[in-house]
This record gives sequence, C-alpha cells and structure tokens, in this order.
Amino acid sequence: MFLGTHTPRLDDKGRLILPAKFRDDLSEGLVVTKGQERCLYVWPSAEFRAFTNELGQTPVTDKRGRDFMRMLSAGASAENPDKQGRITLPQSLRDYAGLGRDCVVIGAFRRVEIWDAAAWSTYNAEQEEAFADWSEEVRPVSAAT
Repeated sequence: MFLGTHTPRLDDKGRLILPAKFRDDLSEGLVVTKGQERCLYVWPSAEFRAFTNELGQTPVTDKRGRDFMRMLSAGASAENPDKQGRITLPQSLRDYAGLGRDCVVIGAFRRVEIWDAAAWSTYNAEQEEAFADWSEEVRPVSAAT
C-alpha cells in the first residue's frame, strides 16, 4: 500500500527519484500512464496487469470503456527503476501532467500519483472542503456494511 506525500524533483533528463518507502514495491517494474486530473499514475507492473484485466471485462461495444482503455494504454510506459530508484518519465507524459522541476508524489493506496507541485497545491486546496463533507457515499456499498 502506497501512502504519504513526497516532494522529489525532476532532473534535466526527465528522471524522478521514487520515494524510498515506495521502491521495494516498484522494484520489479512499473507502468506510468496518464491519470485523471492531469496527474500521472504509477502502478506496480502486477497491479497494472490486474487492473487492466478487470477493464478487459468491459464489452468492446461499450464506447466509454473503449475510450478509457485507449487513454490509459496509449500513453503508458513500462519502466524499471535504476539503482538509485530513478525512473525516466517520457516527455509526452511530462507534458500531459504539466510537470516542472518541482513535483509531488503521493501514495494512493494501490498506485502512486505524480503531480506538478503547483497543480497539486491547487487541487489539494480545492478538495479540502469537499473532503471534510464526504461521507458514506464515497465508500463502496460492500464496505458500508
């Protein structure tokens, strides 16, 4: 499980040092892809396979499902961290997320998210009040009982 907020920097080659507490779970390989709200998702390879297997159950006749799978897979990049725990983020994904030098890496339970620091600050401020108001409706039905 990935938890916490970290503030690494992108180097001039587009590499990002993964937080030390995430490295073991990502050492066997990972997939970086477009996330929602203009961030990047980082999945352990096995977790990405499980997630995409679930998506694969969506009928090919479901346009929303096709569109989602296309967006997720078209920008995906399989990576392996180097000995320093760095991964290279492809330029297309850096552009999508608007990543500058200063980044925020958050644990989001089954995945990691990479945000531009200014974008994260804005998003976090916008969501703070809503977070305080959320209740049972954000929990899956099976978890509510």
